[in-house]
Amino acid sequence: MKKRIFVHFLLFCALLSATKTLAQTDISMATHWYNRGNYNPASIARTNYIYLFSNVRNQWMGVDGAPTVFNVQVSGYVNSLNSAFGLSVVNDKIGITNALNPMINYAYRIADDPNWSLSMGISLGAFIRTIDVSRYSPVSDNDPALYQDVDPTTKPDANVGFEFQNSNFIFGLSSTHLFSIGKTDSIFLNANHRYLYGIYKNTNSDLMNYYLGLQLVNRFNIYVLEGNAIVRFKHPTGLTGGSREIFDVGLTYRSSKQMTALFGVNITENVRIGYAYDQSFITGYNKNGSHEIMLEYRIPSSKAECATCRDQELWYR
Repeated sequence: MKKRIFVHFLLFCALLSATKTLAQTDISMATHWYNRGNYNPASIARTNYIYLFSNVRNQWMGVDGAPTVFNVQVSGYVNSLNSAFGLSVVNDKIGITNALNPMINYAYRIADDPNWSLSMGISLGAFIRTIDVSRYSPVSDNDPALYQDVDPTTKPDANVGFEFQNSNFIFGLSSTHLFSIGKTDSIFLNANHRYLYGIYKNTNSDLMNYYLGLQLVNRFNIYVLEGNAIVRFKHPTGLTGGSREIFDVGLTYRSSKQMTALFGVNITENVRIGYAYDQSFITGYNKNGSHEIMLEYRIPSSKAECATCRDQELWYR
């Protein structure tokens, strides 16, 4: 078993190191620390409940044509198959360009030890780009370059990743938009991105849980390092199930000189809403902030024998 896991990991690392990427960035969602499914399908292997997640991001408020991103995901775990199945849809609208990215997600628990777990995931779908030429406002209508490459485009899309978990740590490695590898640059197609991240989680206190995360994102010769800290405050119940989380606050900083404030509230045991405010500090960059709203909903299912999935009152996995 350990040899097979090691071979899978080496093959994946070889794929990451051999890639050549495009110029367009991946979608930017500040609340990805709560749900990593957009860039690592292995993370959907959550036992004990069906998981629904949605968020909407309005970037650079007050700027006409600024990016608006809508994301919705649903996934569920089948204990008898050691597998999770899911669907995700991302719609990214920027000016006159609209990109739709529907995906089917699958994750398999390669190892499910009593004290740790390792999952591998893959996503398959399509990247669909359309341009609304009726919204062109050119200085000269006679410029032939305006009407080049404006037909709707549909391309296959795929992501792959690994994720390790134990009671205190999460480590992940993933690669997105695999069909972009080796293609020529295009402003309309998403580039292949590589993600490497680690999260430390401490849930020992009856009054709060806290999480510290570090992520490195790479595309071509660009590297962005991101650090995150989240504190989730709890209410002692006096019951055998332990304390319940009631709200959380967090802060994220990226090496690209961007900072995010995060806030979330548990409406019920299985319903949670969140908000994020993003601000850039780059000289000459647009100073309008970005707003993001998030919704999480869990539907409890049969209990799985998984030590790393205990303490089900804790939202974060």
